Amino acid sequence: MSLKKIVFILIIGFITNSFGQSKKVADRYYDEFSYVQAAQIYKALIEEKKDSSKHVISRLANSYYNNADTEKAEFWYKSLVTRFKDNLESKYLFKYAQVLRSNGKYKKSDSIFLSMNSLDNKNNRKDELKKENYLLDYSTNEDMRIGVRNLAINTEYSDFGGFLLNGKAYFTSAVPNGDKKQKLYKWNNQPFLNIYKADEQIETLEESIKDTVLTVYNPRLIDNPISSQYHESNPVFTKDGKTVYFTRNNYDGKKARRDKKNTSNLKIYKASFVNGYWLNVKELPFNSDEYSVGLPALSPDEKTLYFVSNMPGGYGATDIYKVEIKGGNEYGTPINLGETINTSDKEMFPFVGNDNTLYFSSNGHLGLGLLDIFQSKIKEDGTFSPVKNLGEPFNSKRDDFSFYINEDGKKGFFSSNRKKGKGDDDIYSFYIYTDPVICTKSVSGVITETVNNNPIDGAIVKLVNKQGEVVLETLSNAKGEYVFKEVLCDNVYTIFANKLDHRTSKKQEITISKKNGITTNLSLVPLIVGNQIVINPIYFDYNKSLIREDAEYELENIVTVMNNHPEVIIKIESHTDSRGPRDYNRILSDRRAKSTRDYILSRGITKERIESAIGYGEDNLLNDCNDKNLKKCSEKEHQKNRRSYFYIVKGTDKIKARQAAEKIAVKKRIVKRNNFLDYLRKNFKKSRRSNNGSNKCLIGKEEDCDKDKKKFKIDYKN
Repeated sequence: MSLKKIVFILIIGFITNSFGQSKKVADRYYDEFSYVQAAQIYKALIEEKKDSSKHVISRLANSYYNNADTEKAEFWYKSLVTRFKDNLESKYLFKYAQVLRSNGKYKKSDSIFLSMNSLDNKNNRKDELKKENYLLDYSTNEDMRIGVRNLAINTEYSDFGGFLLNGKAYFTSAVPNGDKKQKLYKWNNQPFLNIYKADEQIETLEESIKDTVLTVYNPRLIDNPISSQYHESNPVFTKDGKTVYFTRNNYDGKKARRDKKNTSNLKIYKASFVNGYWLNVKELPFNSDEYSVGLPALSPDEKTLYFVSNMPGGYGATDIYKVEIKGGNEYGTPINLGETINTSDKEMFPFVGNDNTLYFSSNGHLGLGLLDIFQSKIKEDGTFSPVKNLGEPFNSKRDDFSFYINEDGKKGFFSSNRKKGKGDDDIYSFYIYTDPVICTKSVSGVITETVNNNPIDGAIVKLVNKQGEVVLETLSNAKGEYVFKEVLCDNVYTIFANKLDHRTSKKQEITISKKNGITTNLSLVPLIVGNQIVINPIYFDYNKSLIREDAEYELENIVTVMNNHPEVIIKIESHTDSRGPRDYNRILSDRRAKSTRDYILSRGITKERIESAIGYGEDNLLNDCNDKNLKKCSEKEHQKNRRSYFYIVKGTDKIKARQAAEKIAVKKRIVKRNNFLDYLRKNFKKSRRSNNGSNKCLIGKEEDCDKDKKKFKIDYKN
């Protein structure tokens, strides 16, 4: 074998042995949240060592993602998805979709979310993308959510209304009662409406309060004397449960009475609950055979009854009125609510909340579809605030009506014949969840240099959670001060700082309590001091010139500074301890200097940028461990003399200018990152659904409700 081939094999063996630890070095930087350095090494592993493993590509993509470099993150997540699509965790798909959206590629992002939905039936992103969310924003309050459910008791017939009292839900339905002689309403060829009651239940899917839904079960008919062979609907109860007002056809118990046009109009009736039975059904005195009066609602103090009528003198087809309840069977004169509420068309289904808000349905006010649900605050003088459309999810392109909300303002019902329902009209329950007051505290401090304790302007300060994700990021000011104003309580974070041409001295782990804010001062070690690039000593094993793993880690700081400043040219000096012959030590130190140079060159630095790499042996010892004191010194003292220096011989004039430019660039990047995080918070709020939730009757998931489509089991006992 020729000498040339032997030398070639030795060089290859040396490089493999010396630089085979690069992945470990990259992982170390990654685990320390030093994503810039980690990205550089991972990228070098891919480009130079052809290491395209899932580990390297995913960590490279994550490094860019964690620094909000979404363009580069997109490139490497795409590579990751392309190479490992058959064996890739959903978290990478999710991050890929996120950066696509951040880069304005909405269609591709949507397609990924849809594909994730097809792989995971538990998530609901498909519904979200179609704007048919299970959890929807309520009004304009982003902290409020509404859990909406198409009730399991809905049938193929008309089901609507809803009123809660003492754990029971009362509603109206046209479901057949099993009587073969039951009359059919000719209008829609369905049975006449009856009033039912069912048991109320609150369900929390996957033990998450944000997935709370109101359900009802075990429906049964309220029997005579409330029920008749004609229509009864929309009951409203006094708080003590002893009085009910409801709507019925003009029926005297024997036959339906009709007006001059042969129409059986609607009337409001009243009944009393005595010893477990409903008795004394009476119509109210302001009813008429010539027009309809119905759909009653009570004021919170139960002194006013609101209702709907097409009596003469109104504004439109049907108007909302109010009347004073005087006691006994005495009432005042009905008063039209006026033009703020009533229009030239139909206003129907009034309900007054405990906060004195009037809710009603109308096709006269501007809405999303046919009948929409609106609200108006009843003022102390009896007038009304401007009418406001409730918006989605309460309103749709179809009819939406019969809004009810309980006393604490958290749960209720509305009815709709919107698409994907079960029948003619369906009852939808809702549960409003308002985010509680979130405990946050401030984290602040001062960033200084270790060399002179001077404050550092423009240091990047990062707050990292337990998962290694950067949750907050800011810059220190001219006094070295920084502050994170809103940090979530009861969490453990790591906080650290960095800056161009500096290294982190120490990372701090902090726990945010509910008591007080936290002051955490940090320090940075400058990498450039005077005309030197200063790093921790590069140590060599005794009588060796191989670059150790700890030396690789330190030399990456040299590579970083030289990459930061392409004009910089350096020279390297290497020194040994005094053990061994002086001439040999010069040779050994020279080998170490050149080994150090070769490592830096292997990291992509061109050879023209290293002016020299010279060893000086034991000529410049740092302590008294000379030939006379060899046996008196410890191994640690001898190792201190085995070191390298890195002098800047050219390019120092450009360093300060680049540092100033970097501060501006970093500020822009942080603003972009914070905007990116804010975008994610607003657009990717997660709602979880349990395995048990997969067969729930939810909007857009009615196909999963087959087992709930059974007809009522009618219980004629009240």
